[in-house]
Amino acid sequence: MLNFLTATAQGGNQMISTVLMLVIMVGVFYFMLIRPENKRKKEAEELRSNVKVGDQITTIGGIVGTVVSVKDEKFVIETGADRVRIEFQKWALSTNETAVAAKKEAEAKAAEEKAKAKATKKSKKDLDF
Repeated sequence: MLNFLTATAQGGNQMISTVLMLVIMVGVFYFMLIRPENKRKKEAEELRSNVKVGDQITTIGGIVGTVVSVKDEKFVIETGADRVRIEFQKWALSTNETAVAAKKEAEAKAAEEKAKAKATKKSKKDLDF
């Protein structure tokens, strides 16, 4: 009878450790695979919904041009010096160089303001002594 009780307890411990390992594996898959993919999809959808006239864009096919018209699910770009206009579906948008440049400029401006604030704080601290 005592052997049966100890065997049942060991089996229960094995079951708990197996379930715990499965939960850990699901958590790793979520944080390493599923969550980053959903984040990329959200960013791509945001990029496509925020395209506007005048943006410099690149399509997934490598065509570079300037957006001249935006419709519900399509946009028209003008490429090259010969001013060829091509209509694309929004899902074909790969990058928006105008938005990327604006984002970099905003980050640089924020870093500059942060550095100025830090310098002002340091100089004020030096004057207090």
